[in-house]
Parts: sequence; structure tokens; C-alpha cells
Amino acid sequence: MASAEAIDPAAFDADALDRLRLIRTPSIGPVTFGQLLVRFGSAGAAIRALPDLARRGGGPAPRVAAEGDVARELGRVAALGGRYWLLGRPGFPPLLAELEDAPPALIVLGDPALAARPLVAMVGARNASAAAVRFARSLAHDLAGEGWVVVSGLARGIDTAAHVGALEGGTVGVVAGGADIFYPPENERLQRAIAERGLLVAEQPPGTEPRARHFPYRNRIIAGLASGTIVVEAAPKSGSLITARLANEAGREVMAVPGSPLDPRAQGCNLLIRDGATLVQGAADVIEALAPFGRGPGRLVGLVREDPVPLDVADRERSIVTDLLGPVPVDVDELVRLSSLAPAVVQIVLLELELAGRLDRHAGGRASLSG
Repeated sequence: MASAEAIDPAAFDADALDRLRLIRTPSIGPVTFGQLLVRFGSAGAAIRALPDLARRGGGPAPRVAAEGDVARELGRVAALGGRYWLLGRPGFPPLLAELEDAPPALIVLGDPALAARPLVAMVGARNASAAAVRFARSLAHDLAGEGWVVVSGLARGIDTAAHVGALEGGTVGVVAGGADIFYPPENERLQRAIAERGLLVAEQPPGTEPRARHFPYRNRIIAGLASGTIVVEAAPKSGSLITARLANEAGREVMAVPGSPLDPRAQGCNLLIRDGATLVQGAADVIEALAPFGRGPGRLVGLVREDPVPLDVADRERSIVTDLLGPVPVDVDELVRLSSLAPAVVQIVLLELELAGRLDRHAGGRASLSG
């Protein structure tokens, strides 16, 4: 895997500043960001195109993040000793760049080179059993001893055990809020240790308190960084199974530790194994399962084009797509099929509607009209 060096805030050029302004603009998420960069060739050109795109979508132009706001963020990141990974720029982790909704900007504290080593994610129940915590800590320690870096989310229970077990050998902690916010509070010491001796990753700017909507975004980063995800105890509808699903959708290995059928905390793992996940009893099982993933750098998402895609969408085409949308999320592929329009035409109409504040995007490549 290629180097994962990060960008010093003081070294931001004009394009890097424009990229940060674009992703900090309300109504522009990772998918929209990627589409804008592909269509216009640069963040600056995309920013200049926003008013016209929003007008086409029937709404006001989004308020682009001010240069002063971005400058203040850069100052706060520098004060923390942090740096940035920017999607499409050198140093961004290639496996993470493969995601359709790869984060356009990440703040990292610690040693970015850890992300260039083989990574495996480990997640599980917050209210884990003592036996599962002990197993997770031991498994993480053994994997780190074999050269693997363990990625997790700094939550209570299994996440904490995974970080503690792997800390000396290499661990990456992905937080839901800002890198300077400690959640849960009792993990402040562990989070500080990871920022000093491992690698701490945050998608949100400093000072952001974690909210419920932030955790699924964090989970996709955990799954996206790693070649595979191990689940150690999880209820059937837990966030850990969401992470496993995201890993599977990204083409990564899903592994699970079996548990007693009498323990509700083991049901999620047992279901994963029933559905084809690799059964894990020790580090050797993980290493064997991930052997086929010992590949070079993944494809780096091409966010710069020399020939921007033209925006020639007829009103009739725009009406066709809009009429197919409603309050219930629908697959974008289904919109393409039902509209009989070119995928690029459907995507530009969705982009216009989203920038106008009339479209919501959902997991799994679905979209709906805003309520």
C-alpha cells in the first residue's frame, strides 16, 4: 500500500482550501462532493457552479463555507498537532478511497504511516461480556504482534478492548465527533494515548460533539480503512452489524467470533456466520481469511478531470426524474432503469435537487425527495 502521509494545515494550497470549503458547505455530503469534483475538475470551479446548479434544481444556492471559517478550522487542527487527508490528493488511504461515499477530508492525529500497513477492523457490543472483552483484547494483541494494525471506534466494550490490546503494536481509533472531543468520557486517556502512539481519525471538525447521525459515518470509515472486519459479540440490530454490512458492500472480508446461542449478545455474530462470515477462533483464522487481500494500492478515486462533463440536461429529462421521486427512498439504479435516461443525466438532476435542498440521500445508493 502506498504512503499515507498527511497534509500539514500550514501547507494548504488554494485547491486544498477550496476542497475544505466545499465539504464544509451545508447540503454537500461525500457523494455530492465527489460528483462535483468529477464534473467540474476542481473544487474552485464547483463552488462557482453551485448557484446555477441550485437554480436548476429549484432552490436557493447553498451558503459556501467562508474562507475565514476554514482558516479558523486549520488553526484549531494545527493547535492539536493534527494534519489532513484529502480525497484525491497524495497520501489518502487507497482502500478508503474506493468507497462511493469516501470522506473528502479527514483530520488525523498521530502517525499516518500506520494506515499504510495492513489494517483489520474489530467491533462489537458496548455491553460486552467479560469473556468477550478478554478475547477481543487478546486477539487484537496477537494480530498486532503479527504486523496488523487494528482499527476500531473507541466505544465502550469491544472497541476499547481492541485498542488496548493493539496499542503497542499499532491501532487506529476513528471518532464520531471532533478529534478534541472525548466520547465516551471515560476513554479520554485511551484516546489521548492513541493520538500520541497510534493514529486518531476524525471526519468532523474540532469542537463537534458526536450526534447519533455521526456514528454511521464513523462506521463506514472503520470498515473502509480495513481489508476486513471482525465482529466480537453483537445484537442482531446493532451498530456493529451495520459496520459488517458496510464492509461486505465494500468487498471486504467479514469475520465473526461465535458465541453461546443462549446469550443475546452473541446472536448477531452467529447470524453472520450462518450467512457466510468467516468463523474466527484466533489470530490465525483472521490472517488466513485476509491473505487474498494482500494487494497493492486500491484505485484512487479520480476527482479531477481535464474535460468536465457538460451540464446539458433538458427540462423534460429533469421532470422525468423528479416525477419518479417521492418521500420513500429509491435506488438510483432503479431511477435510471425507469427513466430510460443515461446514468449521467439522472445523476446531474439528483445533484441539482440536492444542492437546492430538495433531495435526501440514503445508505445503499438511495435517494428521496425532502419532506
